[in-house]
Order: sequence, then structure tokens, then C-alpha cells
Amino acid sequence: MSYIWGQKRQPRCKYHVVEIDYIIVGMGLAGIALVEELTRRNRSFLVFEDESQTSSLVAGGMYNPVVLKRFNPVWKGAEQLEEALPHYKRLEEKFNAAYDRQMDILRIFKSIEEQNNWFSACDKPRLKPFLEPAIEDNPYAEVKAEFRMGRVKGTGRVKVRELVSDYRDLLEVQGRLIRESFSYDDLELNEEELNYKGHRAERIVFCEGNGVSENPYFNWLPLEGTKGELITIHAPGLELNEVIKSAVFVMPLGNDLYKIGATFNWNDKTNRPTDQGREELLEKLKTVISCDFEIRDHEAGVRPTTPDRRPLLGKHPDHPQLAIFNGLGTRGVMSSPLLAIQLVAHLENEAELVEEVDISRFRHLLPA
Repeated sequence: MSYIWGQKRQPRCKYHVVEIDYIIVGMGLAGIALVEELTRRNRSFLVFEDESQTSSLVAGGMYNPVVLKRFNPVWKGAEQLEEALPHYKRLEEKFNAAYDRQMDILRIFKSIEEQNNWFSACDKPRLKPFLEPAIEDNPYAEVKAEFRMGRVKGTGRVKVRELVSDYRDLLEVQGRLIRESFSYDDLELNEEELNYKGHRAERIVFCEGNGVSENPYFNWLPLEGTKGELITIHAPGLELNEVIKSAVFVMPLGNDLYKIGATFNWNDKTNRPTDQGREELLEKLKTVISCDFEIRDHEAGVRPTTPDRRPLLGKHPDHPQLAIFNGLGTRGVMSSPLLAIQLVAHLENEAELVEEVDISRFRHLLPA
């Protein structure tokens, strides 16, 4: 590719030109939230999606404003939920479907010390709305909880796979989604706009997840990519009505099915499930439940994560027609609606992005 930092390529279009406002690359949780906000603003768009990135599809789909390892608030967790819950309600109405199942989380305590830490956390203003200030008895005969449990409220699960599939199908029927890989070599930039295979647009927003590692415009950003594996089990004797969180999470899916996750692998960047990942999940699961079960599915995906655990939003420093919406990590279900609103305000109205998500924080990593 004949791309040089700081230089603009002049258009050499050989296609019939179609003018649109935005091209979007990637249609997972970030892409959906972005399209919803652009639609609200009556902006036109075209999406390219090659289904190479699976992190949205294999995600557990939980939204939870509390870091349950040490009982800390998620970064802007309450603000994220404020946008996320109405967002999924609107999508349910759009598709006449049920994607959002609200359910509490029961956090199993490992010690008396964790119980004491729970009571301390319940007094923190940012956590108080979400933590029940009591230690609960274990209501489930097949769950192991020697030191009892704490209840997290305001949480739930989104059926991400179904939502993404429905949204992609709708856009394809509308003629606004092309199921093919984006070719960076065919992108032509000039001073104020761009051209891609005959589509002239004001901007492109890349929502590629871990696929950004192949993007010559944004691959300088420190997106690490963390592989996660999950299994689905059939356990008729478990009979859970809430999510259980201990060494793993155990999430009810209905019909005696439960999703179990997740692993964290910082070295393997493939989407292939592994024997090692399955065995790790099974070993941990057996410390949480005591009933018999059968494995029904095993999935893997690479989460787009960053060193500071904050998303990547903003314009390319040399090419403001290009923008990125990435790095949502494990909390894309909850964070994507709020971040999409902020990104579009930045692109359309020059609103400033908060420092924690602005890619300018990594500008020192730009190639010389």
C-alpha cells in the first residue's frame, strides 16, 4: 500500500460515485450503537462487515457496574447504564424481540475478610445503589458457598448474538450492509472527504475490534487483544434464577442451559477454542457447583483490550476523515451506547472527548 504518514492520497475513482455521510467498518456492539446514534441524527451510512471478529458474538453479554474482584465501581458505570438500558429497550421495540434479561448477580464470598470488604463497599456512594447491604444465605443446593453471598442489583444479560444477527440482517435488507472485508488499499483520501470503491463519504469509523491490528491507519494504537473462552453446559439440577459469580460466572440462559466463563489469555490471538481453555473452565466450575452437567458448546473470541483498560475513540491525528471506536474490552454491552453518543458529538459538533478515552493519549506512539 502506498501510504505515507502525513500525506494525503488524491482520489482516482474508477467507480460510479455514491455520496453518503459515513462508512462504518465492523458491525458488533460498537457498530450497532454507532449506527443507532447516526440514525437518530438522520445521517446516512454504509457498513462493511466480514464476520472475522467474534468477540461480540461469543461475549457473555453481562452488564454490571461493579468490579466484583475487589468491589470497586466500574469506570462511569452508572452513566453507562443510564444510556445502555434505554438503548436495548429501543432495540427490543425495533425488532419486536426480547434481548435484555435483567437479573441479579450473587457474588460468593471466599472468606470472612471478603464479607467485611463487602460491607465497606456498600457504604461507598457510587456502589450503594447496586449492592445489597446484607450477607445472604445460599439458596441453591447445588452451589458451593461456605461463606455465603452478596447481591448485586441493576445487572443483567443481553442476548448479543441474536441482536447482532438481527441488526446485520436488517441493514443488509435495507442495502446498507456489505458482507465483505474492507480493503485499505482501495481507500482514497483528499482534503475534506474520502472515496472507497465509488462511495464518497465524509468519514470512516473503524469498529473492527481486534482486527484493527491489520489497519495501517490505527495499528499504532496499543490494542492488546485478550482471548476469552466460554462453555455452555446443560445442568437440569442447578435451577438458578440469578447469575453466580465466583471463580467463574455461571449465567442462566433458560432451558437448564448455563454459560460459564471466562478465561483470559494474552498470548493466543486466535478465535479457536482450546482444550486448555475448556479444562481451566471445568476445573474452576467444579469449585462452584456440585451437580452433574453436560457440555453443549465451547466458544472463543479475542476481546479488544488496552493497557489502561479504557476505550479508544477519536480521529486520526493526520487524517481527520478517519475515526476509531474500539477497545471496549469485556464491558462493551454496557459502555457502547454512551461512547457512541460521545464519539458522534465529537465528529459532528467538535465536542471534546474525555481524556480517558481519547486516542490522543497515545499520540506518542505514532510512527515517525
